[in-house]
Parts: sequence; C-alpha cells; structure tokens
Amino acid sequence: MEPVYTSQPICVALVASGRLGMADADRAVRLKESQQSDESIGNILLQLGLISDRDLAQALAEICSVPLAERKDYPELAHLSENISANFLKQHRLVVFDDQEEHILAIMVDPSDRFVVEALELISGKSVKLLTGIASEIDETIQEHFNELQKSSSAEEGDGLEHQLLLDDVEQLKELASEAPVIKMVNQIIQRAVSSKASDIHIEPFEQVLKIRYRVDGLLRETEHPSINMAPALISRIKIMAHLNIAERRLPQDGRFKIRVHGATLDLRVSTVPTLHGESMVLRLLQRDELNLDFASLGFESATEQRLLEILDRPHGIVVVTGPTGSGKTTSLYAALNYLNRPERKILTVEDPVEYNIEGVNQIQVKSSIGLGFSEALRSIVRQDPDVIMIGEIRDQETAKIAVQSALTGHLVLSSLHTNDAAGSITRFLDMGIEAFLLTSTVNAVVAQRLVRNLCPHCKQSYTPPAEILARFAAIQESPTLYNAVGCDQCDGSGYRGRSAIIEMIELSEAMQSLILQGKDKHALAACAKQEGAKSMYEDGLHKVARGITTLEEVLRVTQES
Repeated sequence: MEPVYTSQPICVALVASGRLGMADADRAVRLKESQQSDESIGNILLQLGLISDRDLAQALAEICSVPLAERKDYPELAHLSENISANFLKQHRLVVFDDQEEHILAIMVDPSDRFVVEALELISGKSVKLLTGIASEIDETIQEHFNELQKSSSAEEGDGLEHQLLLDDVEQLKELASEAPVIKMVNQIIQRAVSSKASDIHIEPFEQVLKIRYRVDGLLRETEHPSINMAPALISRIKIMAHLNIAERRLPQDGRFKIRVHGATLDLRVSTVPTLHGESMVLRLLQRDELNLDFASLGFESATEQRLLEILDRPHGIVVVTGPTGSGKTTSLYAALNYLNRPERKILTVEDPVEYNIEGVNQIQVKSSIGLGFSEALRSIVRQDPDVIMIGEIRDQETAKIAVQSALTGHLVLSSLHTNDAAGSITRFLDMGIEAFLLTSTVNAVVAQRLVRNLCPHCKQSYTPPAEILARFAAIQESPTLYNAVGCDQCDGSGYRGRSAIIEMIELSEAMQSLILQGKDKHALAACAKQEGAKSMYEDGLHKVARGITTLEEVLRVTQES
C-alpha cells in the first residue's frame, strides 16, 4: 500500500532529502485530513516539531526551483517597499525590496503562491524576482520595521489607477468574488439580460454610483444601481469566470466564457478598461441557440434575398456588406456562409473576433499581439485551397488587394466595410488604391444595411397619419397601415421587440462598371443604381413601415432621412 504522505509534494521532498521520516510524514498528513484543516502541510509539520523552518524553506526552494535566501543576503532594510501593508506581509509571510528599476525582489515562505505574485506586480508596476525565505527570518524582518510599514500602509491612499487598491484589498476581492451574494448578483444580471434579449451588458462605476445598462434592440437601457461598494467584487467575479487576472486593474483585458441560462448555451465576450473610478466592463452576449442564419428572418425582402442568393452562387468575385458598427454586418455574412456551407466547398474565414462557431467552416481568430493580422492570415489561407473566403473586415490597402487577388484567382470572397451606403463602398475601394479596372472585374455586389427596431406585436396600435406622412409612401406604391409604439410588459414598456435589417443592394452592371471606369463619384453610382431599380435603405424601410413591422420614426432614425 502506497504511503499516505505521497499525496503531498512537500512531504515527498522532505522524506527524499532525509529531513523527515516516512512515518512522521504519514502522521502529519492524516492529522491534516482528520481535522479537515486549511492549514498548509508545511505549517502542520512545523507545529508538530517534525521539521525546522529551514528544512521547510529548503524543500520549498527545491520544489519551486526558486533559490533560498539567507537573512544575511537580504538587501538593506532601507529598501523595503513602502507600497505594501504590514498586514499583507504578515499574512503571506514575505518581505519585498524595491531597489531596482526593472523589478522588485520578493522573499517568500511559499514562492508557489501565484496570487501574491500577481498582486505584487499590480501594486508595483514591475516584474517580480522571487527568492524562498526562512519563516523565522522573514518574521524578524517584518517585526523590525513594523511601525514604519504600518505607517506606510495607513498613508497609502492611492493615486488614480496606479495604487487604487492596497494588497489587502486585492486579497479580499478574491474572497468576495467567491461569496454567494456576489455570485447570485452576477447570475441575476446575466439572466435579466437574456430575458430582455439584450446584446450587451455595461457595468460602469462612477464616483457615487455603479450603473448597469443593457443594450436592447440597439439602444442602452439603464436598470438597477447596486451599491458602488459592490463594484470591485462584481467585476472580479466576472473576471474570474472569464479567466482574467483580477489583480490587473491598470490595463485593458479581454476574455470570454460560456454559461447555460434557461437551458440555452450563452457565450459571453468580456472586455474591461480602466477608468477614473475603476474598471468599466462590457459583456457581449452571443446566443448560439437562438441564432437565425437565413436572410428572410434577418429582414431581407424575398426579391432581394433571391437575387443575393443568385449572386452567392457565382464561383468567384467579391460580395461586400457595409454599414456602421452594430448594423448586423457580421450576422448577414454568417447567413451567407450558412447558405454556402456544403460538403463540396472549403470555406475559410479570418475574423476579429470569431463571434459564432459554424460547423464545417474553418474559422481563424486574428491575434495582432503575435503578428497574426488580417493580411498575414489571408496570405496563408490562399494556399489552403479554399473555395470561399470570408474576411471579417477590409481595413487597409493590403487586405483589399489580397481580397481582389483572391477573387481574380477563382475564389468567392465575402467581407465587410464601414461606409454609409452601398455606393460609398465602391469609392472606398478606390481610395484604398484598388485600380478601377480590377474593381469592376471582381466586385459582384454591395449590400448596405441598418437595423430598425420591430414593433411589439402585443401592444402596437394603428393610427391614421396626416397627409404629409402618407405622401412619403407614394413613391413605393403601397397603401400603408401605420402603427404607434405603445409599450407593455412584453417589451419592457419600450413598444419594440426585436430588430430587422433594412437593405440597399447594388450590383455592378455594365452601366455601373462604365461609370466606375470613368471615375464618377458615389452620387452618380447611386443614381445609376436607382435607375436600374435598386431600392435605397430608406425605401426598404418604408415598405416595412407600411406592413406594420416598424415605425417611420425608426427608419428616419437610422437612415438620417429628413
């Protein structure tokens, strides 16, 4: 039968070095297990008098591969750090010296405690050089300067972001974030967001209040105001869930985690940034189970959808989706991928970030921190024999050139741009340095879109509009039934529930190509598209108003039409 002590690495090291007998090691481990004690096995061995604190330090130094420091090797006590409270030093049994520009020196009884190391990095803003210390010698050093350290701790008030929390507070955050009330509050915030069909949760600390806001149907709604004192624990709880460093409060961090809410899998993307009053956090909710990847459910009219599918069936060329941030471009691109996703096709995407996982599609996450940008990834994937390439966004000239080259060599390329309308995407390509003849040879179509809020079906009320409003609908030759947004329990009083896209799609016909080659501006291109029967986003929005899907106010809000 294997000895009990082998479950404790420190005991194994002590027995192997001859500093502890096997029977004594087993006795100490059984005592720890019988008492269900949180006390470390090293401290139990010390209390039983089975080893000396020097024996323990030597064993820990060997296990952690961290050199042992004798008291005589310590730097001068004048260099003892003043940024760290005496209580923290006593609790974790360490001393910290700050006499180097590039790092601080921490001498610890337990150099394996990563939380303490991260906390030291936070408060000092430097890297930490570790040494293993002997407990009695560390205690003596702390005692010698106890009064000075206590004075430093009380004087340390913090200055903005650099010293907002003492290490004692950072230690407490870890404990508070694991307490039931904090866990319950985080779960309630996420559940409320799901029930409201929110796309984002904003957690924002201000001087006197902690604001929690949900982005529902594109607009932020302010809700509960927990105590500002809850902010550190609340933020830390979510950072733990997203595997972020809770001790780091000076730099932005990004992470993600999954959770099941109401039986559905929810993927949350987390972003933190340091602000004047603490960390501001945004959680993006990605509900894979509720994702509809067909154009009709997104708001595409049947004729527009049919024409777009015919364009997607072409073996090569570029299809661009354009619009501002939050206009649904990524979802439309995913709908196109979903339509194209068949066993006979190889599909590769380059995204920042990958928002949804699509079975059968090879998706690449851009990582600029390691030099994997859009252009670097694209140069590699063209050698992967793809049929379809999706580029999350064309941001620069190099990415645009690779997209055009890929289309010329027989690939279907899907991507997005940030422009206000479809015609503006053509001129954006030209501004990026793409030759007009290459543009006309590769771009098949451009889809511009915005998202409007849908009327709540439970409370919308029809009304008779004045003549000047009715006159707007003469151009679309449709008899409208207009509705007001009223508000009820089903829509949280907003009068709206869900969103639909309003679409403007132009194809590069021969007439359009001729205008591009002549160097005409976007207004001439838009006029040509209108002559060929293309509907503007405003006109598509009017159709949705006439059918009772949304309101005229919503269409005017997103199209900026007067």
